[in-house]
Amino acid sequence: MPKVSIIVPVYNVEAYLKECLDSLVNQTLQDIEIICVNDGSTDSCSKILDEYARKDNRVKVVHKSNSGYGATMNIGLDNAAGEYIGVVESDDFANLDMFEKLYDIASKNDADVVKSDFFYYTKDTGSRKAGKISKSLCGKVFSAKDKLSVFRIFPSIWSAIYRNEFLKENNIRFLETSGASYQDTSFSFKVYSSAKRMKFIKNAYLNYRFDNDNSSVKQKNKIYAICSEYDEITKFLNNNPDIKSVVNTAKLVNQYNGYVWNIRRISKEYRDEFIDRFQEEFKKFEQSGEIDKKFYKQVKKCELDLLLNDKHKFRKFVEVQSKILDVKRKRRKLFSIRINSSMIGITLFGKKIFEK
Repeated sequence: MPKVSIIVPVYNVEAYLKECLDSLVNQTLQDIEIICVNDGSTDSCSKILDEYARKDNRVKVVHKSNSGYGATMNIGLDNAAGEYIGVVESDDFANLDMFEKLYDIASKNDADVVKSDFFYYTKDTGSRKAGKISKSLCGKVFSAKDKLSVFRIFPSIWSAIYRNEFLKENNIRFLETSGASYQDTSFSFKVYSSAKRMKFIKNAYLNYRFDNDNSSVKQKNKIYAICSEYDEITKFLNNNPDIKSVVNTAKLVNQYNGYVWNIRRISKEYRDEFIDRFQEEFKKFEQSGEIDKKFYKQVKKCELDLLLNDKHKFRKFVEVQSKILDVKRKRRKLFSIRINSSMIGITLFGKKIFEK
C-alpha cells in the first residue's frame, strides 16, 4: 500500500501536463502512486502520459473515452490503493514537499482530512498565497460540529489529502454530470460533513493555475450544474438526518450564495430562467421551515424576500451589486493593501510590490 495515491484527471492540457507530472514524480515522499485518468484527450496528452509511465512505474495511466470530470475522478478513486488520496489537476503543479508534509501531519494526527492553503499562479506574476485558510480553522483537530465555518472556505479539493478508508466508509464520490463545472462542491461538502478528524494548516503547497476563461458559463447546458451539486448534497443530508441537524443551515447559506454567484457569471440571456429555479427551490425551503433565524444571521432577510416575491427586482439587485464589486476589483488592481491571517500584500498599478 503506497502512503498516498495522487489522482490526476487529464483532458487536453498538453501545454501544462509535463510541468504537473514533473512536480509529482519528483516528490520528496517517494512512496506514492500517481494515477492519471485520461478523459479522451484529443491532443498529445496520451503520448505524454505513456512516456512518463514507461519511465516511472509509480505512474499508472487509465485511458478512456470522454465522460466528464466526475466520472474521471471516480475512476481515479476506484484505482487508488494508497492510505491517503490527493488530487492534482493536470494544469496545476505541486511543491516538491507537498505530499511529504501533508502525509506527516495526517499520520501524526490520525486525520480523515488534512487541508492546506494554496497558491494562485499565473505565468506573468508567478505564485501568490491565496490566504483561504483562516487562523480560526488551524491548530487542533476538529469536526464540522466544532467549526461550522469550515463550510465557508473555497472547496479547493486539490490542496488536501483524504484517508482512503474514510471515503469508502462514507461512500463519498463525485457526481457524474457532464462537463466540469462545480463538481468539487458536493464532494467537499460531504467530506467536511462526515469527517470526524480534520486538520487545517496555513502553509501552501499547491500552485493553482488561475484562469479567467468563462466559456463554460456561456453554455446553457452548464448553467444548472451548481443546482445538480446541491441536489446531491440535499439528498445526502436527507439520508443522514444526524448530520443534517448540524450542518443544514450552513448548506442553505452556501447554496444561496452559490446561486447568487452563478447569476453573476452566466450569460444574461439565461439569468431569468436560472432565477426561476432559484426562487422555486428556496420557496420550498421556506415552506418546510428549514430557513430559520440562524440562516438570517448570514443572509439578509430583505434579500431573500426580494427573491421569493419579486424575481425581476432581485435580478436587478444582483446585477447592481455585481457592478459595484467590479468597480471595487478595478480599484484594487490599481492600489490595494491586503492583510489577513495568512499574508500581507501591497499592489500598485496592478503590480505586486510587497508580499509576506
